[in-house]
Amino acid sequence: MSEIRLFVTTTEKQAEAVLDAMSMIFGDEDYAIATMEIDEKRDLWEASIYMMADEEKDVQARLEPALAAEFSHLAIKREVLPDVDWIAKSLEGLAPVRAGGFVIHGSHDRDKVKAGEIAIEIDAGQAFGTGHHGTTAGCLEMLAAVARTRPFCNVLDLGTGSGVLAIAARKLLHVPVLATDIDPVATRVATENARRNGVVTGLTFATAPGFHSTAFRLNGPFDLIIANILARPLMKMAPQLVANLAPGGSVILSGILAEQRWKVLAAYNGQNLKHARTIWRNGWVTIHLIR
Repeated sequence: MSEIRLFVTTTEKQAEAVLDAMSMIFGDEDYAIATMEIDEKRDLWEASIYMMADEEKDVQARLEPALAAEFSHLAIKREVLPDVDWIAKSLEGLAPVRAGGFVIHGSHDRDKVKAGEIAIEIDAGQAFGTGHHGTTAGCLEMLAAVARTRPFCNVLDLGTGSGVLAIAARKLLHVPVLATDIDPVATRVATENARRNGVVTGLTFATAPGFHSTAFRLNGPFDLIIANILARPLMKMAPQLVANLAPGGSVILSGILAEQRWKVLAAYNGQNLKHARTIWRNGWVTIHLIR
């Protein structure tokens, strides 16, 4: 099925405002939203939202009234994208990544694993998370550091993507891990990745659109929650996330741009979590909080 891009062309400032408007409507859903510079000299930018062809009518019906009030002068344009797995294509041949004693590598780099490293084999595929992004690497580094501070009994990887963080937690801590994602493709890919890495017990994958899923009730509460998502949904879900955290538990948050960290911290401080540490990587931060 083809992928569709709906977009508007405008100035950088207005593109950012359109992106904010899109985020307010679609930020908690499984749609990619982005801005892109087209012509620096003419200050031309595009603000886009991506979806599958069968979702286009619904997205357009919600997008048009959202932009009508302030951006009625901007025409919503449409592009049919070629059927290419861009994630896999862009990540082909990437070198192994080392963080926190873990090494994340593709199948072509198995011979590069060193003695004492916890190896996780993840080939580029349909689900996000190969360790090359600053947020995933930051979570791996933070997981290793937090694991040295105390024992854990039960882990949640929220928004698991490719499953790399869930696999890492299971291999490092040897405790039950629940890994959830809103995307059934991600949970399928993550399950396959776990098997490829020899993790066949102690790791449960579930497609869970929200905290109302029975997976959280059946497997929680959790004394360690890892959530590598995005700042806005992390802030919105703070009360529910903390409601699933065991007393004295730890939370590792990422997917947060450096300039967004204060808003995220405020949301979780409001839930009586205390800031323990922040790791910075390539403009992104990973935050450790304690109940």
